[in-house]
Amino acid sequence: MKTFEPKECIFYQIYPLGFCGAPYRNTNEPVTNRIDAIRKWIPHMKSIGINALYLGPIFESGSHGYDTHDFKKIDTRLGTNEDFKAVCKALKEAGIHLVLDGVFNHVGRGFFAVEDVLRNRERSPYCSWISGLRFDQNNSYNDNFRYDNWAGHDLLVKLNLRNPQVSEHLLSAVEMWIDEFGIEGLRLDAADCIDHDFFRELRRRTKAKNPDFWLMGEITNSSDYRVWANGEMLDSVTNYECYKGLYSSVNSKNMFEIAHGIARQFGPWGLYKDITLYNFLDNHDVNRIVNMISNRNHLKNLYTLMYSMPGTPSIYYGSEWAIEGKKTPRDDRPLRPAINVENPEITDRELLEHLKKLAETRQSSHALKFGAYEEVQIQSEQYAFARTSDRETAVVFINNAPESKMMYADFKGRHFEVNVPAYSSEIFKY
Repeated sequence: MKTFEPKECIFYQIYPLGFCGAPYRNTNEPVTNRIDAIRKWIPHMKSIGINALYLGPIFESGSHGYDTHDFKKIDTRLGTNEDFKAVCKALKEAGIHLVLDGVFNHVGRGFFAVEDVLRNRERSPYCSWISGLRFDQNNSYNDNFRYDNWAGHDLLVKLNLRNPQVSEHLLSAVEMWIDEFGIEGLRLDAADCIDHDFFRELRRRTKAKNPDFWLMGEITNSSDYRVWANGEMLDSVTNYECYKGLYSSVNSKNMFEIAHGIARQFGPWGLYKDITLYNFLDNHDVNRIVNMISNRNHLKNLYTLMYSMPGTPSIYYGSEWAIEGKKTPRDDRPLRPAINVENPEITDRELLEHLKKLAETRQSSHALKFGAYEEVQIQSEQYAFARTSDRETAVVFINNAPESKMMYADFKGRHFEVNVPAYSSEIFKY
């Protein structure tokens, strides 16, 4: 299996509890091997050029997976550790790199240390494991104590990552995942809430086991991703900045927005030229891209742009055939449906075929994977840019208008006159 190089990857994201059709609540039902659905989905992933898989939370939890109870045990709603090892083995044989969700900022109330505090209160030896624990106040569960949580949710108990016992508990679990499951990276949940020293130690421990181990943080709002993505902490972060720019630009007929964002990040004076950001059009936390755009004719161009801009592209399961999903103020489950892997209801085969061609184009192009970015032309509904490496140049033309457009451009001595059909794109490599 090839070395894990994110620039050479096309990611696929699966939220396992939803994808595999697990019950929402963990009621200690008999262990059920639902996670084998991911193994059965490998041929589909390979058919659209996927070579890296980011799996959402898979460890024992109480409900949605982000309320972890046990970091060393696969959720019984999904199966056993041995069931998951079989999936990991199949992924490796298929040449698909595996990245897991690392949920380290908080745990569920069923985590052993929290349960001990609930039983023994001030006498518990695990009081120092919980951030902000105070016995002179109350919480929404009426425990007669309070603690720090994530985003106001008392279900999600914030850990004290400054406690060496806590960090060791988590880091030893990660080392187990590497040794037993062969994972090659982590997506760090709520990375902007986590102690930076913990990330430094996480990097040291994981890189000691695998120098190519990839650490990617979930950062939803930041003016400078380099706070987290640097030589001491993480390798990458989620590119929420361009996520918004992608759909907003087509909705408002203002390609200047996304062009400005990409130039700010990756242009000649870009902030993140040395960072491989994780690009996406949707994920398990945001509405499906088809529900965010005013005209679904823009879908193919959005994927073309994501596949050809700097960074690593990713697809959220089901969006390759444009399934819909909108969350409510209290429920994310519409974003995380079950998939019938034996007989999926694929509703947009045209988009699926487009993604296959994009994967082939990207993987055969050194420039699209590794090249520097330079803007070539920008108008309200048209956009052209180049990616240039020491081996190749690729120029991408995008037309978001409802009619064909002749696009003219000059780039480094080469003149282009390209008739781009409505809602289409053209990529030239030389």
